[in-house]
Formats: sequence, C-alpha cells, structure tokens
Amino acid sequence: MARLNLAIISLVFLGAVLGSRGQYEYDDDNVVAISENSTLYGLSEDFYRHACPQVYSIVRAGVEAAIKIQQRNAASLLRLFFHDCFVQGCDASLLLDDAPFFIGEKTAAANNQSARGFEFIDVIKASVEEACPLTVSCADILAIVARDAVVLSGGPNWEVALGRRDGLTASRAASDHFIPDPTYDLPQLLSSFQAMGLSAEDLVSLVGAHTMGFSRCTSFEQRIYNQSGTHHPDVNIEPGFLKQLHDRCPPHGDPNTLQPLDRESPASFDNDYYKNLVSQSAVLHSDGTLYSEAIAGFAGIRELVEKFAEDEQAFFASFARSIVRMGNLRPLIGDKGEVRKNCRRVNHKF
Repeated sequence: MARLNLAIISLVFLGAVLGSRGQYEYDDDNVVAISENSTLYGLSEDFYRHACPQVYSIVRAGVEAAIKIQQRNAASLLRLFFHDCFVQGCDASLLLDDAPFFIGEKTAAANNQSARGFEFIDVIKASVEEACPLTVSCADILAIVARDAVVLSGGPNWEVALGRRDGLTASRAASDHFIPDPTYDLPQLLSSFQAMGLSAEDLVSLVGAHTMGFSRCTSFEQRIYNQSGTHHPDVNIEPGFLKQLHDRCPPHGDPNTLQPLDRESPASFDNDYYKNLVSQSAVLHSDGTLYSEAIAGFAGIRELVEKFAEDEQAFFASFARSIVRMGNLRPLIGDKGEVRKNCRRVNHKF
C-alpha cells in the first residue's frame, strides 16, 4: 500500500509538471491512417484543442509513470478501455464505484481481479481537473490512455477522436452479459462482437491486445485439465506448451497465479500473439479458437491470423482502425451524460 501511495504522489507531481508544458509532441510519421470518420459520431481529434490542449501531456505522463512502476500496467490500462466500451458504450461506466442506485461493474465476473489500474486513472483525472476543471471526460481519458499504453509498449499510434461524455450509471449484470468470456468458442466470440457492431476482422484485430499482459490460472484451468467436461486437456494445445501450463498451474495450485498471454514478449505490443496462435500456443480457449475453429463456416478468420503473424504492420494498421471503430460506438455526446469531477462517482453525489 505504501508503494502504491508513493506511486500516486509521483504521478500527481509528474502530471502537473508536464501539464504546464502544453501539448505532448507525437511522432506524426508513425500515426496509422484511420479511414473511420469519427465526426459522423460527433467526435473530433480537435475537441480539446482550445479548452484543454495539455490533456495529452498529462495523460501521457501518467501512463509513462504507471508503466515505470510495473510494465504489466500497460496491458491493464488498455484492458480498461475494452471492458468499458463493451458495456453501454465507451462512457466510463466501468470506473464507477457501487452506489445506492446501482451496482457497479468492477465486481462483475469479467472484471473482478482482472480489471485493474483504477488508481492510475484517478491520479490522471485529478491532474487533468487541476489544469482544466470539469472539461475532459473520464471516457475520453480512457480513450487516450489506451492509445498511449499501446504506443509506449511499441505498438501503433493513432489519432484519438474525443468528445465523449460520462455515463450516469453502471451495470454489473450488463458486464456479465456482454464482455466476452475466456471460455468462449468462435461462434460466441463472433456473436459478442457483432452485438457491438464490430466485424470479424475487428474481432481478430482487437484480441491482438492479448499480445501484452497476463491471465490467472483460473481463467484457463478448464482448458488444460477438463476441456468441455472430458477430463482431458484441449487437443489444440502444443504438447510442450501444455506442459509449461501444467507446471505453472498445477492441480489444486493457486488459481490466481499469473501466466503471460504471450509466451514470447508479454511486455511488448507486437505480433507474437498471432505466431502463438498458429503454433497452438495460446493460453486462453477464446484465443486458441480463432485458429483451431476457423475452418468451414468462418471464411477468412484463419487467414487473418496467419496474415497478422507474418506481417506486423498489417496487424498494427488493422488494430488501430478497429479500436477507433470500437471507441466510436454509441458515444454520449452533447447534453447526454456529464463530465465527472471524480471518475468513481457521478457529480450530483458530491
């Protein structure tokens, strides 16, 4: 706890210092071109150009500090954006604590002990509020944080469309229903993404976020010991890798032991994840199914996995397009929602 408090103090200081220097300078040569027209959704890359241009500096400083504390935080901060957008759209509902009038999403099965990094968002938001009071939404902060977490881990850059407002409620039940589960098979994954208005290519691209981060043993123990109730492991796991998973997660071991989702480079945003899929070295069933089940009836999915395994730049371009598309779905704009002062609670509770 003392270490976390020190990290928070450091983040506040660093964000305040860099926030006074104006907008963060990004390398425009490495920005992936996005064909998605965000203005159709009421969002704009220039939304805070006059109201809070320093927001980019503050957020970038916060993400940099979080990653310095622990590299795993990059994946965690990126995951927050995904888990938020899949429930009620990208409205920062995930960040809300429980309230008398709703049960928040943090204790949903998909988020409990999985969604993490909320303290870093708190600190970033506090620094933004100091610079630009009641101007930048928590939902927009999550969108910028996701981009910076990817860029700082070696992944693609993209222009973030902004102008979202924050939701006024949250839903644990909706989180349990809409966030894809690690035990999903390919039809379930496709259905989950289609319900969001996302395509099969979006699915294959966006799960590439699993090129960073870790999973707990409990999320894949069924796959390595009792797949589909057979009392045998999934036949679509390379034997040598299966032994590694057994050693990492023995029967009756600690279910919260962490396993890297990418066996090669879990700290880097690259295309090794897809190489793992092709070599049948996926950790989660939902990941492995993209290659093992992508046969008749799922034209193009296996080919996309192979393409991304061979061509990292193709993956980067597709991921950038897909995450922008995901972030554009059902935004609260105009007079809908609000700009929260504190990301953990709605304003009228102050």
